[in-house]
Amino acid sequence: MGILGHCALLLVVCGSVWGQKLKRQSEIDTGPFPVDCEDVYAHGSNEDGVYIIYPAGSSSAVPVYCDMTTDGGKWTVIQKRFNGSLSFSRGWTDYKLGFGRADEEYWLGLHNIYQLTLGKKYMLRIDLGDFEDNAAHVEYAEFSLSPNAINPEEDGYTLYVDGFTDGGAGDSLTYHKGMRFSTYDRDQDTYQQNCAFLYSSGFWFKGCHMANLNGPYLQGTYTSSGNGITWTRWKGFNYSLKTTEMKIRRMG
Repeated sequence: MGILGHCALLLVVCGSVWGQKLKRQSEIDTGPFPVDCEDVYAHGSNEDGVYIIYPAGSSSAVPVYCDMTTDGGKWTVIQKRFNGSLSFSRGWTDYKLGFGRADEEYWLGLHNIYQLTLGKKYMLRIDLGDFEDNAAHVEYAEFSLSPNAINPEEDGYTLYVDGFTDGGAGDSLTYHKGMRFSTYDRDQDTYQQNCAFLYSSGFWFKGCHMANLNGPYLQGTYTSSGNGITWTRWKGFNYSLKTTEMKIRRMG
């Protein structure tokens, strides 16, 4: 079930979170459907929370978490982890369509991310936290998936990032630039084995990784190298992070 399916199921049980935001959005929308959190902000909402966006037009309603406070806000959160309640060891279809709940842990979905960044310039910010309450972040001035592909899925939702700015974490993602996304049932890395299977994750593995933000939630230091939620330029291969957020914002 994709993230939209979860939204449909959760509108009633999460009314205090979802209904409030959806009502507020419906009251302020006077123009085209919001494509991302930049549009949500422009339509009059400046509070953090879950909103509905339409990455590919009016028929593509998707719930997302909008970060309206960090560094000027307007961030569309595409990945969020903070308590290990959701397994990220999933196959291709889940990673393509998205999974989880936007008010909790979730992955927005490769195709939704592709639609968001298609033909537009977005920057990527990644916020990281450890179990000792330290925080760091990085930014990439350009971010997109398979920007020149006719069929993005056949192209593997290839990662494009450029323009690194350090916020204390170091650059662990540029190593993955130009790589196709891999899952345990779709091996598209350059290693002789299946990196996604080895590290119980889906990511833009190469041979294998310097970052694995979708790895198992292992809660700090561990002995098996590279198996947790890793950002190696900050914490090395033997530390699994407590919190991660990948978020994008339109430029210009």
